[in-house]
This record gives sequence, C-alpha cells and structure tokens, in this order.
Amino acid sequence: MSTLGKRRPSRAASGGSGLSRKASGGREGVPRSVENGVAPGQVDIEGLAHDGRGIARTHDGKRVFVDGALPGERVAIAVHRSRGRYDEAHASDVVAASPLRVTPPCSHAGRCGGCDLQHMDVDAQRRHKSGVLRELLQRQGIEFSGDVEVLATRNQHYRRRARLGVRVDAEGRIHLGFRARNSQRLVAVEHCTILVPELAALLPALGQLLDGLEAPRHVGHIELLYSDQGPSLVIRQLRRHHADQQRWQQWAQQRQLRLAQWVGREQPTLEWLWPQLAPQLSVAVPGAPDDLTLLLEPQDFLQANDGVNRLMVVTVLEWLGPGATTLLDLFAGLGNFSLPLARSGYRVTAVEGQADMVKRLAINAGRNQLEVDSRRANLHDDGEVAALFADLSTEVVVLDPPRDGAEAVCRALAEQMSVTRVLYIACDPATLARDAAYLLQGGFALKRVAMADLFVHTSHLESMLLFERK
Repeated sequence: MSTLGKRRPSRAASGGSGLSRKASGGREGVPRSVENGVAPGQVDIEGLAHDGRGIARTHDGKRVFVDGALPGERVAIAVHRSRGRYDEAHASDVVAASPLRVTPPCSHAGRCGGCDLQHMDVDAQRRHKSGVLRELLQRQGIEFSGDVEVLATRNQHYRRRARLGVRVDAEGRIHLGFRARNSQRLVAVEHCTILVPELAALLPALGQLLDGLEAPRHVGHIELLYSDQGPSLVIRQLRRHHADQQRWQQWAQQRQLRLAQWVGREQPTLEWLWPQLAPQLSVAVPGAPDDLTLLLEPQDFLQANDGVNRLMVVTVLEWLGPGATTLLDLFAGLGNFSLPLARSGYRVTAVEGQADMVKRLAINAGRNQLEVDSRRANLHDDGEVAALFADLSTEVVVLDPPRDGAEAVCRALAEQMSVTRVLYIACDPATLARDAAYLLQGGFALKRVAMADLFVHTSHLESMLLFERK
C-alpha cells in the first residue's frame, strides 16, 4: 500500500510498447469521409447550430454538424460520430474561409474544450448568441420587436474562477489542464488567455509543483479563484499525504497564496493549509454610492466574469429603477442582486435553497448595513413555492435560477396577481424560453431583453428578460 497514488513505471521501462489500439493502427477512431457533391469529403456550411457548430448536408441530404466551421465556408470534414439522423464531424481543412474567421488567440484552440468559438470574430459571436436567444423565444410564441441589448466587457483575461483537471498517464507524466469538448480526455495547458492574469501566471508553477509530488495520483483537481484578496487555490485531495501537504504549504507561503484542500472521497472536508485559519474572502458588486462587499467560501457560486456580472447588476438596477416597494429575490445566492436592490430602496426578501448560503447572505447584508429578510426554501418544489407566495405579498420578483430553470416559480407567478414585474436572469436560454411561456399565459408582456456575454469565445450565453403585467 506504500506505493498507492504514486507514479507507475513507464510501459517502455517495463517492456511494453505503450501504444494504444488507435496508435498501433487499429480501426477504432478512424474517421470516414463524407461526400456531398461539392468534392469528395467536402461540405458547404449553411448556418450555425445553437452550440456553435456548423450545419451542412451530405450529398444524400443527411445533416452533419461540424466543429470549427462557420456559415458560408466550404470545409473538408472527417466524421467522428455517425447517428441515424445526423453525423458529427470536425473540419479537417478550410477550403474557402468566411470573412468572420479569425486566428484564435490561444494555441490550445481546437483541442481544449473550453473556448469552442475562438475561430469566430467576437462581434459575430455576440450576434449569433443574441440570435439564438431570440429564436428560442420565438419557438415558444414569444415575439420581441426591440433590440437585444448586449452586455460585454473584455474579450480575454476575464475569468476569475476555473477548475483544472489533474491526470497521471500510464508513463507517469502529469497533465494539468481542461477537458476536451464532450470528453473526459484532459488537454494539458501551460497558459490560458481567458483566466485573469494573476491566475494564468500560476499554471507553469503548478505544473512544476505537481511534477515534484510523491503521490500526484491523489490529486483529483485544482480549483482557482480570484477574489479581492488575490488568488486562492483549493486542491481536491482524494487521500491525505503528509509529505505532499507540506510541499503545498511551502509553495503557497512562498507566493503568499491562499491554499485549501478538500480531503476524502465520500464526504470531503475543507481544510486551510495557508493560512491555517480560514481567511475572509470577498468580492465587490456595484451598489450606489459605493461598492458592496460579499463574503464567500471557496465552494460558493460566483459568476466567473466579474466585469459582465457588474454590468448585469447595473442593468437590473436600471431596468427596475429605484423604489420603496416590496421585492422578492429568488435563487439569491450570496446577495449578488439582493444587496444592491436593498441599497436602492427596495424592501427585499431573499430566498435561497442552500442553508449555508442563506446564512452568508444574512451576514453580507449585516456587514453592509442593509435590511434583507433571508429565507431558505426549495424553489423547485411546487408546495414550498406555493407556501412562500401565500406568506408574502410582493410586487416585483427577481429570479436567477440554475440551468434547470424555475418552472415551479413561473407557474406560481402566472397566478400571483399582486406581482407586476418579473426580471428573469437565466444561464440556459432553452429553460428560460419554457418558463417565459408560463409568464405570458399569466398576462405578462416582454418589455426588455439582454444577452450577457459572460463566457466569451464559447457558445454559452446568459440572458436577462424583463416582464411587466399588462
């Protein structure tokens, strides 16, 4: 058991070839070409799917989704997955390029799964995302004649938190990086153009540290977080290793980084390695006349893009305007919207499903000298949502749910005649469109729409919709 988690000798050293079936010429993974009448193995890209893949058709009319292709292009493709109604492929060569095509800013483009639209002009990325949002609303019969506002800041070095995978391969080499698209395969990275500079600068040093550990296989992943106090790292340590723990502590002390670890497999516990007393981490959000500060723990939800998050808070305050009326903030988290709205004059009741977050929300309100009624409720449960609205009478509702949306809440809002305005912030436009249909059935009308580009160079979009009752 003394070697558990340590490097294994390479296959070459032990007499094995080290070659996989693919590398040794097996049929697994060999792509097949598709012909569509343009030229063997080539297709014309007709449009973009919601996830940013090019859409084309083969010579027999079968649809094919092509990674790395743009509308108007002719590309050579290799099919990596064939299904009954469509194929999935990647562009092996661009025969005729679109004027929207640009040189990706990152050398890992096409391999790392994090930024799948780097080959597309940023303005075109945002037009595509705004169009996706409008189309998904139209599918639910929700027409909007106005412009989709775009909330965006910097195109690079914007991300203040990320998770890095760690893997030790069969030859004992350590890989630190991100997952490939739709895969568990790890792509090693030594630099990242979307991380804030303070986190990106740590990548080479982290790789060197991992290479010097006795048991690198005990490291599951590493979480990076940049707060107002600077960089923090959290190691997912599958099994405690005291000698390696000391190496981590010394490394963090030398760089004055905040370092913690989750230890254990079934019910991991958080331990701070440097400093050993848990530090106070905080981030700022806009709140007139000054910024408000939110305390947080490493595991708490935090928008990865600070600049766009600030624009979203400002947009919420602008759309709703100052007021002294009652307001219900659902899926409130640490108070990202609750506290600025309370500062602007609303009487805020903030509801969150996680008890620990409710406690921190209450602490954040007190530290900023604001009165916010903080409550816990399961907002996906029809009974608890009904009980919440039976207990409270409110005029304005703000909701910022996770990816599965707020179906129970929107069904209830359709029946709540006291509610005159609903501001819905969504990270999944499909569930947003589904939930918005309930609001329209309840007599609400869509007044304003914004697309928040929280994750530049990806197909992900955040959206904001303001509904008012007719």
